[in-house]
Amino acid sequence: MSATVLATSLSPTSSSAVAAAPLSLHRNLPSSHATDLLKQCKTIRHLLELHAAILRTGVPLHRAPAINFRLQRSYSTLGLLDKSLALFHYTPTHLRSVVFWTSIIQSHANHGHQHTALLLFSDMLSSGVDPNGFTLSTVLKTCDVAQGRIVHCQCVKLKLDFDTYVGTTIVDMYARGGEVENARKMFERMPERNLVSLTVIITCYAKAGDLATARKLFDEVEGKDVVCWNTMIDGYTQHGQPNVALALFRMMLKDQIRPNDVTVLSLLSSCAQNGALELGKWVHSYIGSCGIKINTQVATALIDMYCKCGSLEDACLVFEKMPNKDVVIWNAMIMGYSMHGRSSEALNSFTQMRAENIRPTNITFIAVLTACSHAGLVSEGRKFFQAMEIEYKITPKIEHYGCMIDLLGRSGLVEEAHILAQTMPIEPDLVIWTTLLGSCKLHNKVELGKRIFKHLFDAGVANSGTYVLLSNLHAATGDWEETGRVRFMMRRSGKRKEPGCTSIEIDNKVHEFIAGDLRHDKSSEIYAMLGELSGLLKAHGYVSQTDVVLHDMEEEEEEKERALGVHSEKLAIAFGLISTPPGTVIRIVKNLRVCVDCHSVTKLISKITGRKIVVRDRNRFHHFVGGSCSCGDFW
Repeated sequence: MSATVLATSLSPTSSSAVAAAPLSLHRNLPSSHATDLLKQCKTIRHLLELHAAILRTGVPLHRAPAINFRLQRSYSTLGLLDKSLALFHYTPTHLRSVVFWTSIIQSHANHGHQHTALLLFSDMLSSGVDPNGFTLSTVLKTCDVAQGRIVHCQCVKLKLDFDTYVGTTIVDMYARGGEVENARKMFERMPERNLVSLTVIITCYAKAGDLATARKLFDEVEGKDVVCWNTMIDGYTQHGQPNVALALFRMMLKDQIRPNDVTVLSLLSSCAQNGALELGKWVHSYIGSCGIKINTQVATALIDMYCKCGSLEDACLVFEKMPNKDVVIWNAMIMGYSMHGRSSEALNSFTQMRAENIRPTNITFIAVLTACSHAGLVSEGRKFFQAMEIEYKITPKIEHYGCMIDLLGRSGLVEEAHILAQTMPIEPDLVIWTTLLGSCKLHNKVELGKRIFKHLFDAGVANSGTYVLLSNLHAATGDWEETGRVRFMMRRSGKRKEPGCTSIEIDNKVHEFIAGDLRHDKSSEIYAMLGELSGLLKAHGYVSQTDVVLHDMEEEEEEKERALGVHSEKLAIAFGLISTPPGTVIRIVKNLRVCVDCHSVTKLISKITGRKIVVRDRNRFHHFVGGSCSCGDFW
């Protein structure tokens, strides 16, 4: 590059911000002038031009350590680690101070090159340069537990382990590795603790699922910042306590702490778990009012929340407004269509995504195969499954095999599904065998169901769900003796059926019900509505499907009807009917698969009341309108 070109690009008349001050190309180049220009560098081109200009002054970089150091930092900042490292190696060994070493280590750590960062740290120690607290903290962030223990020893040797900053990163290192006890011991030995170290140990307990200890520490912290609040809210969200997470968020607002995008992501996840649509909409509006940017992560979380809360329309609006959609957003929308039984829209979205030259991922194919499974699209599912490896070079994972086995089993091809489970290159897990057992129940494949259960029982992995499925299989075929035997085995093994629980959001508050629930403040009104509905249902020809009730043979039919009549989803629907104006959509969330009787009843209630009822169960969404369901009775 000529001096004329350099002078032009760096002159005051250049449009570049870097050229705001001219650079004289002579041997007496002031270091402060050069370093100031380097600090202003925003593009690789101008950095290279500045480097060339510095070299043309003839001053060796090892005689200008400030310029050398700033050049290395600038190359690292712009992602040119190879040039930064080359400059570092060019610097004479005796001039490589702890600041130089720390800078090059940090540059590689920040860009995800942990292995290189650790090698450089090892070279630093070999060269006789002692690390400082900042060096050790940087290295500890790149370590797994085994490596971290070695660095911890180095901290002890240099008597820096009780430095607040270093000690905090040691606690974090053990916490990331799941060594809660070592993290606790280190934390308790720290002579000084600040908000950062307290947040780290709270995160440690929260991630480990010890929410009680995490909350105790959290409540004792004074002057909590948004990071500390986010840690506790996310802990509850990740461990299936969305109600507590939402309650904590309200406390956060009362404490006048301004939420950020991390808060929003946790909140949207909590709303999605709970089916809390109104609160989710409030969070969405809050995002707009407080200036949080709707980036890919936030948009994906919004789409996921709206889909899981039963409002596919709102999810579509978020999706359509996003420019430059990436595969993550497409995956969220395709999965949303799939879980709502809108299989044709899901497959059309896949086609549109490919038309925009966006390459699908393994997640995309889980969404597409799920769509095929919910609609019984066997031939389409087979084509997509084959295309994964042949066309897109994606090796199917256990989730993809699970989708195919579910698709085949639901469609009546239970033997083929069984063969696939036996021949797949991955060892089938409990989910796949349970899926097969469910297909056996659906299509009355008693002998195959018994063989699958025996396999699970012998392997010692049979859980309450498998016992219930086998019991239901025998009950559906009228074999009450075998039904009783399976139930006895279940009791003897100590396995308990997971209780059904249904939630509904009314006026931004989530109400939960279990079967026969009497705890609600409006129980008398709820049961009065159930009584009224019972009469209307019978007038429309409804007959209880008591064969789904797992009671002993000698129990009266009337008792079985009573048990069916107080299932948790019926209580939630009744509460929705008495708590909302006519015409309002009722949305409920069930933690288990909705039973056949409740499905039939909900169809009739939607017809009798003229209400749309949206039910999210463990498998999918059901949209009940005018006496029919979006699933077409295929679930």
